Amino acid sequence: MVDKNTVELENELRRSDNLEEFEEDNAKNFCEYTLPEYLRRLLTEKNLSRAQVINDSKLGAYAYHIFDGSKKTSRKNILSLAFAMKLSPEETNYLLYYAGHKKLYVRDGWDRTIFFTLNKGYDIDTTNEFLAAKNLSPMLGGVD
Repeated sequence: MVDKNTVELENELRRSDNLEEFEEDNAKNFCEYTLPEYLRRLLTEKNLSRAQVINDSKLGAYAYHIFDGSKKTSRKNILSLAFAMKLSPEETNYLLYYAGHKKLYVRDGWDRTIFFTLNKGYDIDTTNEFLAAKNLSPMLGGVD
């Protein structure tokens, strides 16, 4: 189980004189997953079904390829899964990391809106309404 957050690890690493000792002392804090492994972990932790997440993501059958790792996918598709899983902004940033995409950056208007709506627990359609009100591009899988 992870017991130190990233900032704590960064600060400890800055103070460290020995990389190997740091890595040994903190081994339980280093988790590397493939995207499919991380998605499975989230499904288990949140007691979600893959079928329901795929339905709520509005990605259709394409989402199955994301879950099985056979397709590298866009940042917006990953965010659609985050909304479907009702992830926090912090959990979403981990998901983006394992998918190979940049984390949410609140200085950017689009990302700030996504962060806000994730934090409030809004769905994709409501998020698209917020984005449209700000003349920003919509999430994929928008209002039908």
